Amino acid sequence: MKNAETTLAKLIEIALRRYGMLEPGDRILVGVSGGKDSTCLLRDLAIKRTWWEVPFEVEACFIASDLYKMGVPRAEAVDDSWIRQKAAWWGVPYTRIDVPVIGRLKPGEKMSCYWCSTQRRTELSRYARSRGFNKLALGHHMDDILETLFMNMLRKGEFATMPPVMRYNNYPLSVIRPLALCEERQVIACAEELGFISQTCSCAFNLEGARRMTRSLIEGLTGGSSVAKRNLFASMSHVKKDYLA
Repeated sequence: MKNAETTLAKLIEIALRRYGMLEPGDRILVGVSGGKDSTCLLRDLAIKRTWWEVPFEVEACFIASDLYKMGVPRAEAVDDSWIRQKAAWWGVPYTRIDVPVIGRLKPGEKMSCYWCSTQRRTELSRYARSRGFNKLALGHHMDDILETLFMNMLRKGEFATMPPVMRYNNYPLSVIRPLALCEERQVIACAEELGFISQTCSCAFNLEGARRMTRSLIEGLTGGSSVAKRNLFASMSHVKKDYLA
C-alpha cells in the first residue's frame, strides 16, 4: 500500500474495532455515489474482508436521482459506469436504484440537501432490509460528523451528530460509518493516490450553504489543526454532565 492509502486503511481499522462495527456473518451494504469518500470506503472494505478475523460480506448500492446538472443529458448526469466497474474489479456485487428525489416533493415544498439525503437513505435502508443486510455503511468522515455537531448546536440547540454506529429500533439494521476517524484531507490524499479524485462527483445544486459556513467556522476555530479537530471529536465521548447547564 502507498502512504495515504495505508493511513486511511489503519484509521478505518481502528474505527471498526473501537466501535465494534464488524461482527461474524455481517452482510454490509455500502451506499456509493462514485465520490471519493464512498469509493475509498468500498475499496477498503473489499480488501479487509479477505483477511479480517471474522467473515463478513460486502455489496454496493448506487442511488441515481433526478437531480441533473443544467444542460447535461440525463444519461451522462447519472452515469455510474465508473463505480460499477470498480466494484466489479474488487469482486463486490453492485446494484443501482433510480429514485425521483425531486419528483417526490409535494406542492409548495422546496428542494433541500436534507430532503435529498433523507430520500437516498430511505431507499438504501429499504433495499438493505429487503435483501437481508444487517449493516448499512456510509462514507461520512470526521469533518462531516463535526459539521453536523456544530450545525445541530447552532441551529437546533442540540448536542447531537451522526454517530459512528447507529442501531435502528424498529428493525434489525445498523448504520456504520467506518470513516469516522478519518479527516477529509486524508480521504482526499488517498483518492488522489489511487487515481480516484478525477472521478469524484459533486452536487451541482450546492443547496446547503449552512454546511459550508459551518465548515469555515470549524476551520477558523481549529486553525486547520488536526490535533484540535480530533480533540473536538473526542469531546463527544468525554461529556462532564456536572459542568453543563
